[in-house]
Amino acid sequence: MSAEKRNIVQRIIKSILAIGPGIFAIGYTIGTGSVTSMLVAGSTYGMQLLWVLLLSCYFSGILIYVYGNYALITGETALYAFRKRLKGGKAIGLMIIFGILIGQWNSLIGIVGITSNIFFETLKIYWPGITEHEYLTVLIIALIIVITFYILLLRGSYTFFEKVLVIFVSLMGLSFLFSLFLVFPLPIDVIQGLIPTIPEIEGGNMMVAAFVGTTMAAATFLSRPLFIKGKGWTKDDLHVQKRDAISAAILIFVISGAIMAVACGGLYYDGMAIEKVSDMPNALVPVAGRFAMTIFFFGTLSAGLSSIFPILLIVPLLIADYKSGELDTSSRQFKIITAIACIIGLSIPVLGANPIDGQILSQVFNVFVLPLVIIGIISLVNGSSFKDEHKTATWINVSLVLALIFSLVISYNGIVAIISYFS
Repeated sequence: MSAEKRNIVQRIIKSILAIGPGIFAIGYTIGTGSVTSMLVAGSTYGMQLLWVLLLSCYFSGILIYVYGNYALITGETALYAFRKRLKGGKAIGLMIIFGILIGQWNSLIGIVGITSNIFFETLKIYWPGITEHEYLTVLIIALIIVITFYILLLRGSYTFFEKVLVIFVSLMGLSFLFSLFLVFPLPIDVIQGLIPTIPEIEGGNMMVAAFVGTTMAAATFLSRPLFIKGKGWTKDDLHVQKRDAISAAILIFVISGAIMAVACGGLYYDGMAIEKVSDMPNALVPVAGRFAMTIFFFGTLSAGLSSIFPILLIVPLLIADYKSGELDTSSRQFKIITAIACIIGLSIPVLGANPIDGQILSQVFNVFVLPLVIIGIISLVNGSSFKDEHKTATWINVSLVLALIFSLVISYNGIVAIISYFS
């Protein structure tokens, strides 16, 4: 490789690494839950829900930025500040932890299920004979995944986790963007998708709630101060934090939009639906043949693996945040809780269930804690102790209020969808 090409590669790697804690935001947001939701939405409704994705990414960017700024200016993490500064903050903090535990561990169940099935479907392309041993093969793959990640968690640190996520997120993004060059939607459908409408067919309400649940993930915002601490940023890095938040929001929109567009271009126009994991790469088969399976599964696999780390981390980190406001990855409590999460994550492979429906439903549950998380940060950044050091801009406050209204509407929508699903 010439010196000029090496310099280009080095600059690309440096740019990716510069994303910093934003890589965790992408890891939390774009997992197999997001991929599944975008694929099902794109194949079922075309680009009709692009406006939901755009709004969710805008509000996510604002919340990532505001939570990060609060941490840099005050030195306090989210739940610790809730408990210390808000009236009823202890109860709010505990409700948030419980809500995120339910939502994130449900997501983990789906992620491990889909990821192990993706491994199986990829192996089946080249070794068709393993079809006779599907259940056992999927279960063994799932065990290998959770054991490997648990060992890495016990040996890792913030810097190590960040490097692993950079690899997975980069592979995921490149795979889906490459897929977009093979199949894509009509420009008019993209434009119409920016006009707010809800599909007037069965499942439309649930898909909207799932979209917001996966894109505006409360865990993303609450963990932001902790990962900023792990990065070692200070008040001098406010501009870096802002750039990192913007980069994360843009990348979430671009990658998620690309997934939806691929499903629209390759499946929606042909009236094809996604019902099981092996249906997911059908969007590319007419163009890339059997190689499509490998391309698309590789991107989805990277999405799943990039989410497992943050999800395993989130509950013990939030408990430590609530108690002391510190990033904790080495305590006995951390090891026990992550071990429990790993065991729970094996549910779908053990039961041999279809992970697609469960993954979408789990994303809906994520929206219910979101209003509390937004109310909490609005109260903190407009409190007297914060105003003494930093006045929150009017447009930021307006955006936060709009985000709260949006989250309340979507939460109501999610309740209606779940009642309808189980009735």
